[in-house]
Amino acid sequence: MPKEKINLLGSSHESLVDFFSSIDQPAFRASQLMKWIHQRGVLDFMDMTDFSLDLRNQLTKIAKVLPPIVEETLLSSEGTQKYLIKLDSGSMVEMVRIPEKKRMTLCISSQAGCALQCTFCATGAQGFDKNLTADEIIGQLWLANFNSKDQPLITNVVFMGMGEPLLNFVPVIESAKIMKEQLAYGLSRKRITISTSGITPQIDQLSSEVDVSLAISLHAPTNELRDEIVPINKKYPISELINSCNKYLAFYNGKRSITIEYVLIDGVNDSEELAKKLAKLLSKVSCKINLIPFNPFDGSNYKRSNNKNIEVFK
Repeated sequence: MPKEKINLLGSSHESLVDFFSSIDQPAFRASQLMKWIHQRGVLDFMDMTDFSLDLRNQLTKIAKVLPPIVEETLLSSEGTQKYLIKLDSGSMVEMVRIPEKKRMTLCISSQAGCALQCTFCATGAQGFDKNLTADEIIGQLWLANFNSKDQPLITNVVFMGMGEPLLNFVPVIESAKIMKEQLAYGLSRKRITISTSGITPQIDQLSSEVDVSLAISLHAPTNELRDEIVPINKKYPISELINSCNKYLAFYNGKRSITIEYVLIDGVNDSEELAKKLAKLLSKVSCKINLIPFNPFDGSNYKRSNNKNIEVFK
């Protein structure tokens, strides 16, 4: 049985140096390959013209550069584009391209499905399927930049699609490093945001692994309520989460802020009393708060907060 070809799409510069060393090629080949894949969008080794023909033939035999498949795209009236992505396993994930005035944001998935079962989340309702590989994660950014020639390049990436990024820690970190790599996408740390429901051991580890922005999917200021709508809170309660946030901020000497995400659900977490508790809870955390009206989905009994409650809460 022939040996399966290695997919180099999700390989860091360091791992590509090791790969080329293993086939007796100099380290600078790693830089060349990264530019071909991530800056020029080239997948076929035979088109990489600064490689010798012998090297191109050798690479074709042992390796591949293969992104996931775009199964379907949906374009909204305001210009947001949703992609349904098919993985090798047959699993489906979503990514979303969000146009804004001065930037083009890509919301990517890190898992197919999610095990956390947050009660306001459609992904949690469908259960967990698999962790994405680094190829499948960075492949989403590659597709957004190169699958269609008439699309502007992505300027910002948010790990806020399907799944809990910090429960797929290593592939997420590897992908974020490639996004930051100057030979690849060259995104600054301000332009990459990892969102988590509060996996505190990995929040504590994040700063020493990769320099990116952090968002916390909070949604409640008390343990009693958060236990109900974000069940992982039973394992990592709010006090522990806030402590991890402050450790993250301290690592950067107080020169950062964290984004706090708060989905407003009618009659559940949108009262004035809870707004005051949230303000008190976060009073000593350097942060900005992103209030998100709940988006109803089939099978959920929750409703979007009305505009008056949203304004009072704000």
